[in-house]
Formats: sequence, C-alpha cells, structure tokens
Amino acid sequence: MVENNELRKVGLKVTLPRVKILQMLDSAEQRHMSAEDVYKALMDAGEDVGLATVYRVLTQFEAAGLVERHNFDGGHAVFELSDGAHHDHMINVDSGEVIEFIDPQIEKLQREIAAQHGYDLVDHNLVLYVRPKS
Repeated sequence: MVENNELRKVGLKVTLPRVKILQMLDSAEQRHMSAEDVYKALMDAGEDVGLATVYRVLTQFEAAGLVERHNFDGGHAVFELSDGAHHDHMINVDSGEVIEFIDPQIEKLQREIAAQHGYDLVDHNLVLYVRPKS
C-alpha cells in the first residue's frame, strides 16, 4: 500500500488514522483542505477519526514534509500534499478559491532580486489575492 510506504519513508509509524487521513488528502477533489475539511470528509465517509486526531496527524505530516501548511489571508490553516514541485498561489477574494500556478519569469525575477541585494534565494511563498475581471 502506497500510503504505508509513504509514512514509513518519513519515519512515521503506520496507524489507521494516519493512513485514512493520507488517503483522504490524496483522493480529495479539493487540493487545499483545512483540518475541519478533512474531518468532515472523513465523517462523511463513515470513518471514526476525531478532530483532535486530525489536527495532530496533520501537524505530524507537516513536520515530516508530507504536507505543506498555508495561512492564506490570515485565515485558518489549509494543508496540501507536498509533491516536491514548487508552485505559487492566487486566492480569489470573492469565492476563496485557491488557484495554483507556476511562472518561470516570476521565479527568475525573484532570484535576480535576491542576487541584486547580495543574497541567494533559498525559498519563497508567493500569494496573489485576485478578483475576476468584470
């Protein structure tokens, strides 16, 4: 089972709640989910996992590098499975929709700006807050 291998690979013991939460994140249509979203999806699927367990497991997953935590617009945390590929986000301020994007020009410009100031870019988090054009 892929989930079991993923958990073992990052040094986490394979437990039923961890497997269920990892499966839920992997199969969810919504890529960015809050702990409450994960909990509700598990409850809807008939799984008996408590909200405190969901929070604890997501925090463990984050520490292990399985998920990334985002706090868009100062709101509650949302989590997405970490696929190792960098991407940035746009947030539709009207609907809350999260749109992922990759733009090589933006990535290049950020490295150039860091270099102009005497730094090497190590990491960054770019979030654009957008509204659909009228």
